[in-house]
Amino acid sequence: MNSNLKRIARTGYAAKGTVYAITGVLTFLAAFNMGGKQTGKFDTLNFLEKQPFGNVLLVLIAIGLICYVIWRFIQGFQDPENDANGKKGVAKRIGFFVSAIIYSALAVSAILKVINAGSSSSGSGSSSGLLSGQTGIYVFIIIGVGVIAGGVEQMIKAYTKKFLNKFDYKSISEEKRRKVIKNTGLMGLIARAVIFFILGYFFIRAAITSNTSDIKGTKDAFSFLQNSSHGQYLLGAVAAGLVCYALYMFMMAKYRKFKA
Repeated sequence: MNSNLKRIARTGYAAKGTVYAITGVLTFLAAFNMGGKQTGKFDTLNFLEKQPFGNVLLVLIAIGLICYVIWRFIQGFQDPENDANGKKGVAKRIGFFVSAIIYSALAVSAILKVINAGSSSSGSGSSSGLLSGQTGIYVFIIIGVGVIAGGVEQMIKAYTKKFLNKFDYKSISEEKRRKVIKNTGLMGLIARAVIFFILGYFFIRAAITSNTSDIKGTKDAFSFLQNSSHGQYLLGAVAAGLVCYALYMFMMAKYRKFKA
C-alpha cells in the first residue's frame, strides 16, 4: 500500500482517538461530579474552541478528521486491503461510507467554528420535520436496526478478539504494549456497543411512537445511562470504556498493520 495513504490513515486514527478521549474524560468526570459534562462528538469541538489556541487545535483536529474521512472513503470505494469481498464485504463498505459521512460532518463543523460560522450543535437536534410522517417511521426503523447491528458487530469483535488482526500482534515484543492493545480494544469495543444499542433503541422507539421529530445522539445515550438504576456507575464505566477506545485508536495510529 502507498506510504502516503498509510500516513493519512494513521493521522485519521489519531484524530478519532482524540475526539473519543475528550468525550470519555469529560463524561467520566461529569458522572462522578468532578467537573466536566456529558459530551457528544460535536461537543468536543466546543471544548477545543475554549482552550488556549483553540482555533489552532480546531484546525489540527479538522485536518486529522479529513484524513480519517479520506481513508474511510478509499476503503469503501477501492478496498485497498482486499478484505471487503462478498456479502459481508458490501456491509463493511457501507459501514465505511457511513463513518466517512459522520466524520465529514464533524470536520466541517470544526472548520466552520474556525471561521466563526459554526454552531453549538451537540450532534443531536431537530430534523426540521423532514423525517416526520410514515417516511420518517420507516427511516428510523432502518437506522435503528442498522445501529443495533453495528453494536452486535462491536461485541463480536470484542468476543472473538478479531480486532487484534489489525496488528502484527506477535511481532510486538513488549508485553505491556500488547496488553494495552488487547485490553483497551476489548473495553473500548464493549463501550461502543453499549452506546450503539441505546441509540438503536432510541430510533426504534421513536418509530414505534411516531415521534421522529428529534434525532438522538451520544449525549442522549449518556443521559439515558445516568437516569437508569446505578446510573452514575454505568455512565462512568461506559465513559471509561470510551477513553480505552481512544487509547486503542492511538495504538492503531502507531502499530496498525496494513495489507498489500
